[in-house]
Amino acid sequence: MSNNYRFLFSLSIVSLIAVACGVPHTILSGSAVDSAPVIMAGMKIDPPIDLATAKLKGEQTIVLAGGCFWGIEAVFENLKGVSSVVSGYAGGTAATANYETVSTGTTGHAEAVKITYDPQQISLGKLLKIHFLIAHDPTQVDRQEPDSGTQYRSAIFFNNPEQQKVAKAYIDRLNQAHVFPEPIATQVVPLTKFYAAEEYHQNFIVRNPTQAYIVRFDLPKLAQLRQQFPDLIKKS
Repeated sequence: MSNNYRFLFSLSIVSLIAVACGVPHTILSGSAVDSAPVIMAGMKIDPPIDLATAKLKGEQTIVLAGGCFWGIEAVFENLKGVSSVVSGYAGGTAATANYETVSTGTTGHAEAVKITYDPQQISLGKLLKIHFLIAHDPTQVDRQEPDSGTQYRSAIFFNNPEQQKVAKAYIDRLNQAHVFPEPIATQVVPLTKFYAAEEYHQNFIVRNPTQAYIVRFDLPKLAQLRQQFPDLIKKS
């Protein structure tokens, strides 16, 4: 989140920290943008290719970026087959992999999440489908909702050529089907290194479910996920 936005968390350690995903109440007023038409248009469009689970041994990882990592983390934590989601930074160096510096938008880092998953329960293709249709708006360039800057860009950081192939093929398919009103801006780039974010960013929504930014921009994503993809949700 951007240094232009500050939010005070009362009765919490986070209240001492300037946060990026906090926005003025004037922006928070009103209802969340209804993304149901996009979801419905894309629900039946699966990746044209996917990774063969029979060839994958053990848990796999993928790093995804799409705006503030609080909401992205929460979406993927709810999926069957996902054992871990860590908020962090990707695209820059170790020297700048901290929240204050990344928030300047000058480090090359994107706020991202590292997802560890069991390919026998959920495929890379399904994870990407949720990323495009639920977790964020992949058509926005260097921004997401009220947050702007290169650190909020949409990106898929792949670990190997197979992941790259699946991601690019799916983006091409979604663009050809005109699921979104604008072309997908998601970057597909190799992962060099992922750096975990500070501890107070981890499981942020679980810890701060009533925070204004969360209520306005992230809880609607979780509601859409439960409504549109109930078969992918972990049992409570």
